[in-house]
Amino acid sequence: MTGTGPLGPDGYRRVRGWATPAAATARAAHLTARYRADRTEVVRNPHLTAEWARHAVRSPALLNAVRRAIGPDIAVENTFLVLKWSGRPFEVPWHQDGINDRIALHPRRSVAAWLALTDADETTGCLRVIPGSQHHGYLPYGAEPDAGAARGRALSIAGTDPSEARHLPTRAGDGCLMDVRLVHSSASNTGAGVRIGLNIRFVAPDGYTVRDGSDPSPYPVSGTGW
Repeated sequence: MTGTGPLGPDGYRRVRGWATPAAATARAAHLTARYRADRTEVVRNPHLTAEWARHAVRSPALLNAVRRAIGPDIAVENTFLVLKWSGRPFEVPWHQDGINDRIALHPRRSVAAWLALTDADETTGCLRVIPGSQHHGYLPYGAEPDAGAARGRALSIAGTDPSEARHLPTRAGDGCLMDVRLVHSSASNTGAGVRIGLNIRFVAPDGYTVRDGSDPSPYPVSGTGW
């Protein structure tokens, strides 16, 4: 499905204050200590097991922004925590959040969020987006070469121009919403310290289609329509 979508012509919108900077960086310090030994990079669905993540996906500032985009009845379809360790190669390729082999999200009934637990800039691997790329709809994708499935799917980005990419530096406690068709990526962390972010996919009750026959388990966070 092509078109502008719920977040306007650029396909993304900033979110301010899902947490205070102090609270976000304190949580990041705990996560850094917990995962440093194994240099864990991706933790799947922490909202199902960790109280801090359950609070994060229910942040009033975040949910108010999501409600404005897709309505009052909202559930979390998926989350994953990403830790980019300084000096360790971890480039997330150009991709779209709303489609994979398992599920397809309706672009007007779903939205992706990225929440910063640490400051993120160009040196530490902040988000890069191609504004307006959602207009092209879902694009062909394939398995990312030489990387685990946790790092997503690489896209054939015909019709988009990576030279038009925009970096989105983000302070701890802030974040952004993205159209689920928005083409985006992030580079490896070449700065100081770990870069930590929480990725979330929010859906309305009619906002997804299961493609592989699996059983989806949406986690309601707003409204009564579930």
